[in-house]
Amino acid sequence: MITMHLYYTGPASNARSFAKEMEASGIADRIRKQAGNRCYQYFAPLDDPHSILLVDSWTDQAALDIHHASPMMQEILDLRSKYQLTVTAERYRSDETGIPERDKDFLQR
Repeated sequence: MITMHLYYTGPASNARSFAKEMEASGIADRIRKQAGNRCYQYFAPLDDPHSILLVDSWTDQAALDIHHASPMMQEILDLRSKYQLTVTAERYRSDETGIPERDKDFLQR
């Protein structure tokens, strides 16, 4: 699985307004329904009112490529422009072996 952390940042509360419009317009729900999408969820950092974090996970690169080629990407780019946002990204690949036993002691069961 591929997980992207996308940090949207802009003036005032624009990043949060962007996320709200993504949800209200139905774009986020359409993305969640795409084949291969595992997670598409926004989070607000408590220490940064100018940013929003999107956690975006896909089963594999092929699913992510199809998403990137979809018309929804232009809708997202248009909203990013509307809200004057910049974006930085981090990309992660899941550890398919799972959580090591030695780390499970630190997780509540």
